[in-house]
Order: sequence, then C-alpha cells, then structure tokens
Amino acid sequence: MNYIDTHTHLYDAAFEGKGLEAIERAVAAGVVKFVVPGTSSLDYGDVLTLCASAPGVAFPALGLHPEEVGAGWKDEIAILETQPFEKLCAIGEIGLDLHWSSKFEKEQTEAFKVQLELARERDLPVIIHSRDATEKTLNAIREVGGRGLRGVFHAYSGSAGTFREIMRLGGDWYIGIGGVVTYKKSNLPATLAEIPLEKILLETDSPYLPPVPHRGERNESAYIPLIAGKIAEAKGVSPEEVARVTSAGASSLFGI
Repeated sequence: MNYIDTHTHLYDAAFEGKGLEAIERAVAAGVVKFVVPGTSSLDYGDVLTLCASAPGVAFPALGLHPEEVGAGWKDEIAILETQPFEKLCAIGEIGLDLHWSSKFEKEQTEAFKVQLELARERDLPVIIHSRDATEKTLNAIREVGGRGLRGVFHAYSGSAGTFREIMRLGGDWYIGIGGVVTYKKSNLPATLAEIPLEKILLETDSPYLPPVPHRGERNESAYIPLIAGKIAEAKGVSPEEVARVTSAGASSLFGI
C-alpha cells in the first residue's frame, strides 16, 4: 500500500534537523509522498531546503498561518509573493484561528483573502487551517468566490453538515484527517461514515497530534497507516482501498 501524508512539518525543531530520517522511516511504512507546509517567512527556507533534499518525495507549500498574522502581516505577504511558486504544490497553511485570541481577527481575515486570491492567480490549491472559526472561514471563501479555488480543510473536526457546506462553496475541496480520528472521544469516525472516501485525504500534522497508541510522543508520517486503518473501519472498507483512494485524491489536488 502506498500512502501520501498531505500535511507534515518535517522541518520543525522537534525533528532536530533529522526530517530526512523521518521520511525514511515513513517510506518503510508505505508512505511515499509528503506535502510540507510552511507557516511564515521564518520557515520558508527550511521548507524549501528539506524538499529539495527529497525531490519527487517531499513537496513544499508556503503560506502565512493565521497564528502568525499580526500588525505587520502585509510585509509577510510581500515576502510570500517573492517565493518560487513554480516549486510549490500549494499555498498554505492559511486560514483563521480564533482559539486563543480574536485580537487580529480582522487582519487574519484580510490575510486569508489575499492568499486565496494569490492561490487562484497562481493556479495552486490551498491548505486551510480553521480553528474555532468555521463559519467565518467559509464566509471569507464565499466573499472571494469559490470559482477557481480548490484545496483541503486541514485537521478537519467538523460535522457532516459542515462538510456539505464546504461542498457548496464551488471549486474542488477535500478534508484532511489525522491522528484525532483514533482518539477515544473523537466524533470523527461517525462523521466520516457520511462523507465520501473520495473527499478524504490522510495527514499527520507531525510533529503534532499523534494517533493512538503514540499520544504523548512526537508524531511522525510513519504513523499514517494507523490513521488509514481507523478510517477504513469507519467507512467499512479495506485499508488498501483507503490508501488507493486517498492517494489518488492527493495526487490530483496537489499535482504530485
């Protein structure tokens, strides 16, 4: 079985500069491709360098994460606009995060919309981070206009109803499912029973949100089969089918 991890921060300090070793462990587990999203200009260079060291295996995405948005967000966008878009598989991760504070909500929304337009202009998909801001995230996309937009709602934790709202945005949208689906109190397995497998992508968000039985440890892309197995159980299909369908979706969306 060949899997694709559509969201992994292999350059993160938690990997202690050994992201390539994490890739080797994941490849041994059947994970053959990786989407590596950046979050601000502070890590763009690290993302690009790591992906250049694993050509055809690791694919960079760059964007201004909502938690990185502050008063100087326009300067960050200016830096993003100078990046080598021909090397990118997506703009991301971008979006809205109102979990800790709404102090920069206006700036987050403006930065999100600018990056959506940038993705449309560059014909790239987007990787969307939305936390405690579902309706505001959807409204921002509606205001920009769904035509020509496509992407994935990373770390999806919404309902089947929210998924149906996403499908009505226009464009081509997926949801990213990670380790949370394995948690005892997660509602995701029941939700996924109502969502087409063709609209689901696998992700780890490593080094964060490790699946059971690795909670409390550093997450790794090598744990993707655990996530796929739980999705297979929820959907009543084989892990092989999950691998085949989600990898086809990831390849189509990101062009990898």
